[in-house]
Amino acid sequence: MSRKPNDTETLAYRLTEILRRLNEGVKLDPHALADEFGVNLRTIQRDLNERFAFLDLDKKDGLYAVNRKRLGTLGLADVQRFASLAGLQGLNPHLSTDFLKDILDSQLQRVLLIRGSNYEDLGHKQPLFEQLKHAAKDSFAISFEYQKADGAKMVEAQPYGLVLQDGLWYLAATNEGKLKAYALSKIDRLLVGPDTFAPDAQIAKKLQEEDSIWLNLQKSEVVLKVAPPAADYFLRQKLIGGQKIEKQLEGGSLIVSGTIAHPNQILPIVRQWIPCIRIISPDGMQADLESQLRAYLGDTPGATATTRG
Repeated sequence: MSRKPNDTETLAYRLTEILRRLNEGVKLDPHALADEFGVNLRTIQRDLNERFAFLDLDKKDGLYAVNRKRLGTLGLADVQRFASLAGLQGLNPHLSTDFLKDILDSQLQRVLLIRGSNYEDLGHKQPLFEQLKHAAKDSFAISFEYQKADGAKMVEAQPYGLVLQDGLWYLAATNEGKLKAYALSKIDRLLVGPDTFAPDAQIAKKLQEEDSIWLNLQKSEVVLKVAPPAADYFLRQKLIGGQKIEKQLEGGSLIVSGTIAHPNQILPIVRQWIPCIRIISPDGMQADLESQLRAYLGDTPGATATTRG
C-alpha cells in the first residue's frame, strides 16, 4: 500500500508555497488560500499572522503582502528553510519570532542548517544550543563530554554549525581534521574558547552542500524506479540524499538517483512507499529488502534485518 503524506509534510508544503508567492510579490487572499489548500480560514490566518510574524507582513483590504524592502530577497533554499522553521514555531516554544529573524542574518545562516519539518524538543539543552551557536558563529574551539554506548569520551573540536536533520539536532564539527556529526542530546560539560580557529572554506562548503548527517562516511549511488502514485512527491521535494530525477518515463514513472552512506538511509523510505518503489542499484539491495520483508512476515526463519551501525 502506498504511503500518503503526513500532516507535517502537508504543512511544510503549504508554508513553502505561501512563502514563495509572498517573496515573488503576490498579494494573498486568505479565503482563496483556504480553498486551495483544503483547510479552514483560521488555519491560513494562523499561518500568516503567527508562523510568518517574523516577516512583518503588510495587510491591506484583506490581502497580505511582503514589505517592498524585503521583496525578492529570499532564494529558493531560504524559502524552504524559513517555511520549515515557521512550521515548527507553533510546536516548539524555543522557536520564537526572534529566532526566526536570526536566520535572516547571513552570519547565522551558515551555522543554522534546517533539513526536514520535524523537531527535537531541546528542553534543558537550550543553553547548550545557544553556546554552540555562538561558538560556531565566532569560530571558537570547544571541548565537551560525549556520551557513547561504551561510555563517555572527551572531545576537542572546531564547530561549524548546528543541523536539524530528520527531527534531531546535531553539532557539525571537525575533530582530528575530520568533519563529524555529534547528537546534541549526547553532549555535556561544554567548554568554549578562549582560542579561535580559522574555518576551512572547503569544509564549510561541504557542510552547506551536504543533505544528510552522515558527514564522515564515503557515499555510494543508489538508483530507484518510482511508480506514478509516489512520483509526484519525489518531484515536489527531495526525499533522499543527493536526489536527482534522472528520467521521466511514459506512464508517469520516474528513475531517481541519490547518494547514501548506509543502507538505512534508503531502506526505510522504500518500505514506506511499498509497492511503489523498487531499488535498481546497487545490485542485491532490492533482494536484501525482500528477504527482510519475508523474515518479518515469518516466511524465512532466522533472517535478520539490517541495523544501523
